[in-house]
Amino acid sequence: MRPLRIGQVKLASPAVQAALSGYSDWPMRTIARRMGASYTIAEVMLEEFVRQHRKGRTRTAHHLRVTDEDHPVGGQLMGSDPQRFAPAARILVEAGFDVIDINFGCPVKSAMGSCRGGYHLSQPTIALDIVARVRDAVPPQIPVTLKMRRGIDDSPESRDRFFSILDGAFARGIAAITVHGRTVEQKYKGPSRWEFLKEVKAHAGSKSIIGSGDLFSAEACVRMMTETGVDGVSIARGAIGNPWIFAQFEALRNGKPLPAPPSVREQGHVLREHYALAEECYGESRCVGQMKKFCIKYARLHPDQSPVRDAFVAVKTPDDWQAVIDRWYSDDRIGQYPQVDETQACNTA
Repeated sequence: MRPLRIGQVKLASPAVQAALSGYSDWPMRTIARRMGASYTIAEVMLEEFVRQHRKGRTRTAHHLRVTDEDHPVGGQLMGSDPQRFAPAARILVEAGFDVIDINFGCPVKSAMGSCRGGYHLSQPTIALDIVARVRDAVPPQIPVTLKMRRGIDDSPESRDRFFSILDGAFARGIAAITVHGRTVEQKYKGPSRWEFLKEVKAHAGSKSIIGSGDLFSAEACVRMMTETGVDGVSIARGAIGNPWIFAQFEALRNGKPLPAPPSVREQGHVLREHYALAEECYGESRCVGQMKKFCIKYARLHPDQSPVRDAFVAVKTPDDWQAVIDRWYSDDRIGQYPQVDETQACNTA
């Protein structure tokens, strides 16, 4: 399990945090980096949103927020019109993103209905036009990467289109491709087909393939790399409310025992840290709402998961949030590994 390389960006660990719509904002990325993620990708952004974004617009400024601690960080683009990708990619580079990632994987209804994301897997010519335009638009030292699913469906035609895009993207200078083992049609239902990832890696040879799908524990991350030979793992839903997964993966990767789950007190410390970052990013009036969706995920690690989750759901003010932390995170009991229902849907790209 060698360190991962994405073009000229050399990463200390092959475990990266995926782009997560509605989640992988600057606070989440910062926590993940502090907990061992070698590289993170921001929430997916529509090319038209990036092109029309105006500096100083505080309500949306967090999408393009990049700080010194954030590097290396990727900015992910999704859209339908090939001509809009290049100017949007240049704006992301100017904002400070180190890598431009193109989303050909999002399976949600709104993306498919607007000919975005996973829809492009049905049209290799247009998909590769987008790839070429983005690669030509940004400086040579900025890697361009791609996120794909294994196809629209499991038909032979879909498989052929997948490999046509994969090979064509590498031929046009793509530095790495993340492959999710589900089809677009599956969305987040059913298992991710890891044997397909093994096939893709064997096909790609020395080119960088990052695996994605069903990575809800450090053990699963190690198992994917061992079983498929992929060069890295992209942790998506498994990282929401569980930034410890990156350090746990590093321990296993280096032949050490799996660390114990974080204690309740340690969880409280990270929750406070995450809240402070959210307040800095969104302001006091908005950070509670932003944090609530994270906190109900953090609650999975608490030994009293159900009442803690209910307490976070009821939070309405900063004082309410602080009261939950004081009430439930003041002792030093051992935590638990999160029991994750892998069939739960979450809008991850």
